[in-house]
Parts: sequence; C-alpha cells; structure tokens
Amino acid sequence: MHPPKDIHQEISEIRSLMERSSRFISLSGLSGIFAGIFALGGAAIAYLLLKKEYGSASLYQDQNISPDLIQWLLLDALGIIVLAVATGIYFTTRNAKKKGLKTWDHTTKRVLSNLLLPLATGGLFCLILIFQQFIVLVAPATLIFYGLALINASKYTLSDIRYLGIIEISLGLLASFFLGYGLLFWSIGFGLMHILYGTIMYFKYEK
Repeated sequence: MHPPKDIHQEISEIRSLMERSSRFISLSGLSGIFAGIFALGGAAIAYLLLKKEYGSASLYQDQNISPDLIQWLLLDALGIIVLAVATGIYFTTRNAKKKGLKTWDHTTKRVLSNLLLPLATGGLFCLILIFQQFIVLVAPATLIFYGLALINASKYTLSDIRYLGIIEISLGLLASFFLGYGLLFWSIGFGLMHILYGTIMYFKYEK
C-alpha cells in the first residue's frame, strides 16, 4: 500500500495527463502580446485614414464612407489578421515544442472549429453591415463576435480565455451605445486587452 503522499502525487499526475489530453494548453502569451501590438498599429493607420478623410476618427450613422476608404480599411484589417495569425502559429508551435506536446491533434481541431464558426459568422455579418452602409456598427460587431468565439473555444483550451471573451463582448456592447468611439473601443479590445492578457498568460504559464 502506498503512503498517502505517493497516492496524492499519482492522482495529481493523472489529473495533469487528463488536462493535457483534453485541453489545448500550448497557447503562448507572446502571441497575444504581438496581436495587441499589431492591432494598435492597425488602429493608428485607421485613425490617420479617417482623420485625413473627415478630419476626425469618429464615425456616425449618417456618415457616408467612400469605397476607396472602405477598401483601405479592409486591407488594414486583413494585414492585422495575417500578422496576428502568423505570429500566433509561430509562438504556439514553439511553446508546444518546449512542453513536448503536439501542435496539431484532435484537441487543436476542436479549438479551431469552436473558434472559427463564430468568427466566420461575425466576418460575414460585418461584410453585410458594410454593404448596407451600417459601417458604424462594424467595430462593435467585431468585438462581440470575437468575444463569443473566445468563450466558445475556452471549453477546450485555457479557461482564462473565457474572461477575455467576456471583456470583449462587454466592450462591444458599450461601443454599440457610443457609436462615435468605435475605433477607441476596438483599440482597447483588440489592442490593450490582448497585450494585458498575453502578459498575464506569459508570466502565469511560461515563465
């Protein structure tokens, strides 16, 4: 019969193995930090574009935006997404190797499927908003759908992501009330919150 200390140690090891097999724990805090930096850079570009066009970065319901400006803003957003995804893949792969874990397995697939469905739905909804000239609602919608995606995916990865998702949804709802400050709320949600979350995750799980 094992002494109590050995039994507790074995139980702890079993729980650790179950956690590793059922949850994707290779997410890197550094990927969140860089995603936030890219988002702030993209927001700065959007601010300059809007400032040049209208003299202000605030958008309102009765404001018509030229197709050229919409195109530049979409390219700006696409650039942020590409850079964030690329660095996310790099740092997550590196973190997985350090922990001796697989980067691509059934758990990863479950995380991505739960993440991508709300994101794809939100992306299509935002394109519809742009087509219907409700551009002022795009920033709140991106925050809300992104938050829903994080909460949906948190079931299969680090539970801390759920709290980030709740914050993103809250910011999106607030941005829906203060429509003239969509870019500000977007910068806070995708920029500052990602940097804060990434920093916490880095020191909590990687240091």
